Amino acid sequence: MKLQSTLELHVKEAVSTLFKAELESVEFQATRKEFAGDITVVVFPLLRVVKGNPAVIGEQIGQYLQDNVALVKGFNVVKGFLNIEIDDSYYVDFFNSIKDNESYGFANVKGDKAVMVEYSSPNTNKPLHLGHVRNVLLGYSVSEILKASGKKVYKTQIINDRGIHICKSMLAWQRFGNGETPESTGLKGDKLVGNYYVEFDRAYKTEISKLVDQGQTEDDAKKNAPILLEAQKMLRKWEAGDDEVVSLWKTMNQWVYDGFEETYKSIGVDFDAYYYESDTYLLGKEFIAEGLKTGVFFKKEDGSVWCDLTEDGLDEKIVLRSDGTAVYMTQDIGTAIQRLKDYPDVGGMVYTVGNEQDYHFKVLFLILKKLGFDWAENLYHLSYGMVDLPSGKMKSREGTVVDADDLIREMADTAEEISKELGKLDGYNEEEKKALYKTIGLGALKYFILKVDPKKRILFDPKESIDFQGNTGPFIQYTYARIQSILRKSENNNNVTLSAVEVSLHDKERELLKQLELFPEVIQNAASQHSPALIANYTYDLVKDFNSFYQNVSILGADSDSEKTFRVQLSKSVGQTIKNAFSVLGINVPERM
Repeated sequence: MKLQSTLELHVKEAVSTLFKAELESVEFQATRKEFAGDITVVVFPLLRVVKGNPAVIGEQIGQYLQDNVALVKGFNVVKGFLNIEIDDSYYVDFFNSIKDNESYGFANVKGDKAVMVEYSSPNTNKPLHLGHVRNVLLGYSVSEILKASGKKVYKTQIINDRGIHICKSMLAWQRFGNGETPESTGLKGDKLVGNYYVEFDRAYKTEISKLVDQGQTEDDAKKNAPILLEAQKMLRKWEAGDDEVVSLWKTMNQWVYDGFEETYKSIGVDFDAYYYESDTYLLGKEFIAEGLKTGVFFKKEDGSVWCDLTEDGLDEKIVLRSDGTAVYMTQDIGTAIQRLKDYPDVGGMVYTVGNEQDYHFKVLFLILKKLGFDWAENLYHLSYGMVDLPSGKMKSREGTVVDADDLIREMADTAEEISKELGKLDGYNEEEKKALYKTIGLGALKYFILKVDPKKRILFDPKESIDFQGNTGPFIQYTYARIQSILRKSENNNNVTLSAVEVSLHDKERELLKQLELFPEVIQNAASQHSPALIANYTYDLVKDFNSFYQNVSILGADSDSEKTFRVQLSKSVGQTIKNAFSVLGINVPERM
């Protein structure tokens, strides 16, 4: 924050001049509403280098600042807190510096090291569901926030396109599908394949019941069910490169890829690079061999290879089975290294994966450090909690998941229903209405999920998220549209540079300018903490301040032309900041509502 850094220099100068002492840092906080002031210096930490009564010390520093620093117009001391009043000229100068800047808050790319952000990473045996939606929204938003903070970013995913779960869908389609395709059924390919995953589970449970009736234990029946044995046989054929199995695998996977792309486009996210588990599952073995030589890994009597992490507070972790086959950890080690080969400018990676994998990533990052990769210091697990619905937990096998496409459609429908009740869309044709319903619905969904700290679990209620009041996406979108309406009525008088002589700031204007000044810092903090919630809640605070300004200060009916011009320009800058903030959350803002 520019004001804070400027004042810090002057406070240090004051302490040096008055008390012949040197400060390392100055602690600031927002001035409490009941006291005059724009920013507060906390005096108590200064007592480490300046001895005396904190209230007296505060008075002396405050007087020095008022006498020697042009931007300080007054001060008051409450116990150990020095409340500083900032001259209007500071805020007007700040405002003139940002008012025509459409990329306000965003930093230019600095440094030559990029960040790779992995998100989505679905299985190709089912459509994307609500759990994937939180993952995708978080990963995409963190990518955009990192870009806005000045980083070069590559967005990627690894698609889990191999394994027994994939073969289950393939086998069920062979048995029950009668050759149907996405074209012949009119279904998206991921939905068609997902239906057969559910079909497999249904048939599997039927066979288990029969075997139990014939006298097998349930555990034995689960292992011996013929359809499972057949799926395992299909997996072995795939691994051996059987032409027929591989051909079916390619066909059905392509159906799913096409379906995924349609969903990604609908939700408004994209990727720069794709990795496939079928290409990466053998990666990593060579590094295990290297690690054995250097003592990073050790071999047990059965031939399995492990990493001993007990001195690091973890346990022993297997990295190669006794038969020489890889585990997920081996593959993740190899994939991370491969990505750095493919993108040599990458200096760090962010993995967007649910919190059930917290331990896995602690181990992965530690092993990569032990293998000597310096970039392993810059790996981050963007861990997030589950998304629950009022109706309870979702299960893919049983077909009780909330499908992402259905959710997007339901959000648009709910937006339509509520908009009609409120009568907000007079003058729109049907096509414009449909587009707006989707903008509001998606905005509600994204904001509801992103405003929550990623680590927290979410109970998602579609109706609650689409509310035109409170901390919601539609409330912020509506405020943006209101600002655009003001600009349309303002006769375009919004490109004039004003001085503090022409404008005496109203308290509500000053509060709004203080909030605007925070935006670049909020972007940087959100990037360092990998938290879209900081952006979302900042935007809500900005909108609350704007609405308070709107209700207390006449914009188009101002007393003078200079006041009107300033207030219109101020509204425009607030609108631009809302738009910029929402853009890094992946949310669109409508021009009219």
